[in-house]
Amino acid sequence: MQANFVIDLGDKAQVPIISFSATSPSLTSLQSSYFFRAAQNDSSQVKAISAIIKAFGWRVAIPIYVENAYGEGVLPSLVDALQDVRVRVPYRSAIPPTATDDQLAQELYKLMTMQTRVYIVHMSPSIGSRLFAKADEIGMMKEGYVWIMTNGLTNHLSSTNASIINSMQGALGLRTYVPKTEELIDFRSRWKRQFQHENPTIIDVELDVFGLWAYDAAYALAMAVESVGTTRSLFGSQTTNASINSSTDLETLRISPSGRELSHSLSSTRFRGLAGDFSFFNGQLQSSVFEIVNVNGDGARGIGFWSPQCGLMKDMSKKIDANSSYSTSKSDMGQIIWPGDSTSTPKGWELPTNSKRLRVGVPVKVGSPEFVKVVHDPVTNRIDVTGFCIDMFNAVMEGLPYAVTYDFIPFAKPDGTSAGTYNDMVHQVFLGNFDALAAATTIRANRSLYVDFTLPYTDSGVVMVVPMKDSKSRNAWIFLKPLTWDLWLTSSCSFIFIGFVIWVLEHRINDDFRGPPSHQVGTSIWFSFSTMVFAQREKVVSNLGRSVVIVWAFVVLILTQSYTASLTSLLTLKQLQPTCTDINELLKNKESVGYPKGSFVRDLLIEKGFDRSRIKSYTSPDECDQLLEYGSAKGGIAAAIDETPNLKLFLAKYCTKYTMVGPIFKTDGFAFVFPKGSPLVPDVSRSILNVTEGEEMKNIENKWFGKKATCSVTNPMFSDSSSLGVDSFWGLFLISGFSSCLALILFATSFFFRHRHIFTTIRGSSICRKVGVLFRVFDEKDITSHTFRNKNLGRVEPSASPCSICQPSLSSQHSNHTDIQESPF
Repeated sequence: MQANFVIDLGDKAQVPIISFSATSPSLTSLQSSYFFRAAQNDSSQVKAISAIIKAFGWRVAIPIYVENAYGEGVLPSLVDALQDVRVRVPYRSAIPPTATDDQLAQELYKLMTMQTRVYIVHMSPSIGSRLFAKADEIGMMKEGYVWIMTNGLTNHLSSTNASIINSMQGALGLRTYVPKTEELIDFRSRWKRQFQHENPTIIDVELDVFGLWAYDAAYALAMAVESVGTTRSLFGSQTTNASINSSTDLETLRISPSGRELSHSLSSTRFRGLAGDFSFFNGQLQSSVFEIVNVNGDGARGIGFWSPQCGLMKDMSKKIDANSSYSTSKSDMGQIIWPGDSTSTPKGWELPTNSKRLRVGVPVKVGSPEFVKVVHDPVTNRIDVTGFCIDMFNAVMEGLPYAVTYDFIPFAKPDGTSAGTYNDMVHQVFLGNFDALAAATTIRANRSLYVDFTLPYTDSGVVMVVPMKDSKSRNAWIFLKPLTWDLWLTSSCSFIFIGFVIWVLEHRINDDFRGPPSHQVGTSIWFSFSTMVFAQREKVVSNLGRSVVIVWAFVVLILTQSYTASLTSLLTLKQLQPTCTDINELLKNKESVGYPKGSFVRDLLIEKGFDRSRIKSYTSPDECDQLLEYGSAKGGIAAAIDETPNLKLFLAKYCTKYTMVGPIFKTDGFAFVFPKGSPLVPDVSRSILNVTEGEEMKNIENKWFGKKATCSVTNPMFSDSSSLGVDSFWGLFLISGFSSCLALILFATSFFFRHRHIFTTIRGSSICRKVGVLFRVFDEKDITSHTFRNKNLGRVEPSASPCSICQPSLSSQHSNHTDIQESPF
């Protein structure tokens, strides 16, 4: 209030008001052009506090502040800074300025009953020292606690009593960074001598940062006055508007004619002061580097620094500029000794000292006992809870780096029946009736508004189970189904092409491929197609023809074997197919669907568009099986829709009758539930990762689901009955085609080379005539072939010379060619 009043006077008189002790952020909102704060704004340190908290991974913090303008002024910016690093503020501890020691103890005891162990203390040294003394007295300065002080306390540690320092052991604090220069050392030495001379009874006094700011403020004002000059008096003859009936001297307050110039001069004043660089921006001091200290022994030990540009730093040797990276790593701070002389980083929360064991809610379900099963013994009145979810929860909690005690509490009515749905059970956590849930609880967006989920520990997704039907074809043309039409066509063309190639290669040297044209065509096609059963009677005598047949026989072998296997599968195996593969088909046909009672799946089906009358619930796998057998037409259901783990368990029992389709809806799997902002969630999630990635997860699954795995042995084979296509055999056809074309090329090259004289000896004829002659030569027998020579040897006359048989004379060759030339085509 006093600062506001003085600032208001400065505005009316147009006189600069300089303060070296007013640090409240609320003064900034006054937006006075004549107010200059030569001290750090309290809100300038909130980013440094949030950086420290983020560096150690604490998720919750409680501010402890004095309940006045000084303490409350920094609270909004502090909370905003913590929220920026996702740190929650569950409680705000306001201490009255006139609080007694009993009131301080009462508030501290209240804090002890909460889980949070990270405290941010923002108050004046007088009440702050009493707070720490009381905290140390009741045992809140031991291992596991975290205390962070703002500069309102830390800047005065040098003048704090040794007993108070002893009660602050292990606390962290932010202190205004003042560079140690020769000028500062000399000034402090001279100031201390002068102070001791004037106050001989006071010893060991130190000049704090507020004294340095006061000196720099006075120096800045002197520089500004010199800059403006003193030719005019500070106040002129003008007066401000004042009440005529006012009885105070304020009505005579005049307006300074040089105040505006002095204010402008102060705004542009820049120099290297005792406390560091001194300059104003919008009336605020711009020095905003803080030193992080750790209270140990007789005082505070520096462990690092923080700046708006670089964040956390171990020392000030790092160059600070606009391109510097912002750090929130604890490695950029020195070794810290925490309360209780501990070097281990506190986790930031503890179970309250007077709290009971955690109340972990579990559902009471009729079906699927493999997940959670609650058994009540009426004789001993003992409740036994077992199941996959329970074993997972126990394994995860045992994996935490600290001990957590808990009890399983069934979510049931007095008669032992279920007290509601999973949504109702989650709501109980929000109301505080349960501290956690160990159940097959699905992560849902609407639930996350009220509770926190851990990482999932099971598969995700909503699927549907539908009956299977045998779709095996029994028509007369099933023998065509193993191959697609394009493969049938390609195979037929290949047979004809191979027959043509063999005819070309064998026609001149093999009597089996000679005769009338119709006989030759039939023989070629017969030879090619008979290779399917390797029943060809015609012999292949040329080497080129044999190479083509060898490759083609391999292709035919692969084709026939593949065709036989596919046809056998079609005729013998059951072609089981789901009765429905799309939930939209069920919706279009107005089929009835089922879901487990109490599940959120019902809401998904309603949102999908299913009529409420066609959505039926079941309470056990056996009831689900019965509804599926009846079918939608007989009052049952056409499909059962549930989460993947539940229906996997169902199929383990009924795998011969049903199949799974989906996922049809996306979900994030099963997870454990904790209250909003619970500090257990990060640690439990990390423990879930350790369990699911290790052998323990497999052991738990085998314990509860392994005995159902034998059903998969009897699970019928599924076939998509897809036909074989060209894409499966194009490589074989390519090899066969290449070898056949190569044989044709080699044969044609050899034939043209042997009869090249036809083009040179027949003169004056057209190309067509020469080609015709060439074709006539091709159609004739090649009597020089070894096949015909062997036949002629059996009919030769005894007086004949072997040479005359084997090699015709040159004159006969010439006469033959002459006859050919003269004969018409």
